[in-house]
Amino acid sequence: MGENELKEIQNEIPILESQIEELEISCLLNKESDKLNCYIEIHPGAGGTESCDWANMLLRMYTRFCENMNYKYEIIEYGRGEEAGIKSVTLYIKGLYAYGYLKTEKGVHRLVRISPFDSNKRRHTSFASVLITPEYNKDINIDIKESDLKIDVYHSSGAGGQSVNTSNSAVRITHLPTKTVVTCQNERSQLKNKDQAMKMLRNKLYELELSTREKEINDLKGDMANINFGSQIRSYVLEPYKLIKDNRSGFETSNVNKVLDGNLLPIIESILKTKE
Repeated sequence: MGENELKEIQNEIPILESQIEELEISCLLNKESDKLNCYIEIHPGAGGTESCDWANMLLRMYTRFCENMNYKYEIIEYGRGEEAGIKSVTLYIKGLYAYGYLKTEKGVHRLVRISPFDSNKRRHTSFASVLITPEYNKDINIDIKESDLKIDVYHSSGAGGQSVNTSNSAVRITHLPTKTVVTCQNERSQLKNKDQAMKMLRNKLYELELSTREKEINDLKGDMANINFGSQIRSYVLEPYKLIKDNRSGFETSNVNKVLDGNLLPIIESILKTKE
């Protein structure tokens, strides 16, 4: 074998490795729902203003991830925190394998840092929960009784700019039997917001229906119940050192800023491989 042929093979090795990596991930994302669009909900947990700000940091991280992946996203619901950050937010993510990748983000995320809201510059621990729901493409035949619904209309509290319409048309629907709550405020029409909220509700109830065991149903509803110490899937430590560690795959990186800027693929792929 000549020197030119050897160099050519060496140049092709990184390309082949990348192709093998992509093939491996596509094999892991083999469930019917993996290719679907999805909804992301972020809610602050224990920690007050700190956690509201942390939830806002997660929102930025996921929108940056969507931009990196060329996914389109839309803010469906946005609730401001009293002092800073957000009380809650719902994103609609559109793109191939959006749910397959982002389903790994479901759970409680823990942040440790020197608080920008503490004049004494003490270290604080904050929590926020992330819930991911696929958008099923097929018609969902779910029997929803009007008597099982509590519908509230309220004034929108937008993120500013044109991302959310601020009007009196926001809609919150609570499905009383399952305590499932959905909200929508991005449309100017109250009727359109209600239609979008009902669509989200059907998706959530369909996902619950697909769970055949009571424990799985309780897990789906229980993600929001314990947003505090000991329940996190991932920790983001900014002080006294920099480290992000995923508790499921064991993935670690000290490049915290890169992850918070949306570079989530290495972590996500490590989790998908762990679940193989």
